[in-house]
Amino acid sequence: MNSVSTGKILLIDANVFFAKRVTDALKQEGFEVSHSTQSGYALTTLEYDTPSVILCSTSLREMNAHDLPPIVHADPKTAHIPVIAMGEGSENSMMEAFRAGCADYIDKRLGPELIAGHVKSFLRSNSEGFQPVQMLGSSDTALSGNLSHLDLPGVVQMLTHSRQSGSLYVNAGVTDGIVFFENGAVTHAECGDLIGDDAVVQIVKSSNGVESGGYKFVPGETAFTRTVLRSATELMLEALRELDEDAYNNPEGGPFL
Repeated sequence: MNSVSTGKILLIDANVFFAKRVTDALKQEGFEVSHSTQSGYALTTLEYDTPSVILCSTSLREMNAHDLPPIVHADPKTAHIPVIAMGEGSENSMMEAFRAGCADYIDKRLGPELIAGHVKSFLRSNSEGFQPVQMLGSSDTALSGNLSHLDLPGVVQMLTHSRQSGSLYVNAGVTDGIVFFENGAVTHAECGDLIGDDAVVQIVKSSNGVESGGYKFVPGETAFTRTVLRSATELMLEALRELDEDAYNNPEGGPFL
């Protein structure tokens, strides 16, 4: 679709009342909406009725939002369709959605209107390089926050989707790192003695579950070299995979080596 406001949304949710309210809100934004209560059936419609995005609940019994990305993206005909997870806002919901391969996460508690606005912003960022309001401004206007409120993969995801250029400074405990973006792509990163892909992975791992830590994104700052070769999504998944392995090998929760 060339226009964000004429895109088609495939909404998958077993709560018919909630789905009706979200559908109405999406239609108010100009979207065409197809609703299904079952993911299995919805998947059979993708090739002949291809949506711009799949908006799926994480609470479905048989196949939920976390199960869809590997299936949808395995087929070249549907690999381009992003999956947005809708959940109840548990502490690690965004990280779980990202780990599963979802393109974004929305808290259902936001309500239908904000959900619809979030979807519109997501699609606009994909097609037009839209910048969220909180990131607009002069080159000295920074986006900043506490990592205990928004995990780092969520921050990176937001910067990638909105095609930002600039530097992301991260402080998490004893870890200080910096990640550079150019039009949403990660180009360079430094963390202690590490640079490039390894630095990104280490920064994400060190920021996981911290009680105190912060980030600050400064638009416009660029790196003079390119050391990051993989996509942000690949690097986030690598970091999350290593976190899972660390948790398995060190169930007592000791520090990273």
